[in-house]
Amino acid sequence: MNKIGLVVEGGGMKCAYSAGILDAFLDYKITFDYCIGVSAGAANLVSYLAGQRGRNLRFYTEHLKDPGYFGVKSFFKTGNLFGLDYIYRTLSNSAGKDPLDFPAFKNNPVPFYAVATNAVTGTPEYFSKDLMKQDDYSHIIASCSLPGACRPMKINGVPYYDGGISDAIPIERAFLEGCDKIVVILCKPKNFIKPPEKFRFLYSRMCRNYPNTVQALNQRHIMYRKTRETALKLEQEQKAFLFAPSTDLKTNLITMDAKREQQLYDLGIKDFHTLKEQLEKFLNPASQPENPAEKSFKDYISA
Repeated sequence: MNKIGLVVEGGGMKCAYSAGILDAFLDYKITFDYCIGVSAGAANLVSYLAGQRGRNLRFYTEHLKDPGYFGVKSFFKTGNLFGLDYIYRTLSNSAGKDPLDFPAFKNNPVPFYAVATNAVTGTPEYFSKDLMKQDDYSHIIASCSLPGACRPMKINGVPYYDGGISDAIPIERAFLEGCDKIVVILCKPKNFIKPPEKFRFLYSRMCRNYPNTVQALNQRHIMYRKTRETALKLEQEQKAFLFAPSTDLKTNLITMDAKREQQLYDLGIKDFHTLKEQLEKFLNPASQPENPAEKSFKDYISA
């Protein structure tokens, strides 16, 4: 039996799209053998694995109006443009306004990993849900700590930044963990080409104590393009099934427009239903004889 993984890209407020698809998965009781996410994609996966339909959407539409969610006030108070402590502690803790059902998440047998970037080395690290505890979502905060907008999150004395810096779409990791096929949720259309990072002066200054992180940011667009190219090749060979916005709604990392976020979520629902039959065939293919000429994943990453 194939081991099928789910990979969810990050992207700040653009991840309202993956929130829609994940809720559709809950509607149709679609599960996976392995889940890995980056930044807001990882946060979305946590609610999905907890079975909390609609919870992610509230964070893109209702809670973004809260004073502690985003803005200059949050930046001067906490050092974070996004109020990560407010989002993943004040709101999400068991006594919060919108608590995560941590026992349901923890008891879900599906392995889950959140990707963060070690600020010292500039390389990715993968945090298992086994490390996470009730009301301590530091690993998710680490995965979401975007340089220039957030301070690094320290875990056991080690500073971490957003996982998208070093492994934006962790498809290679999913295959290394034994997945035979993967479903990938992207936050930008398939034809998107990532340009070099903007605000180089800003992040170079704010991350000056972490030169390897600065180097990773400088090279991020190259890493990202190669990873997307690999994903598209895997899709052609039916090793991967990609969800990507069918319409470019021109959102960005910090779109604080509840109406636009709702549209992006609704687009995720719509795209799921458009591709539902194809997804079902991908997840449950008719048995076919093995093809000895079939490529392995290593063929793609070496291409």
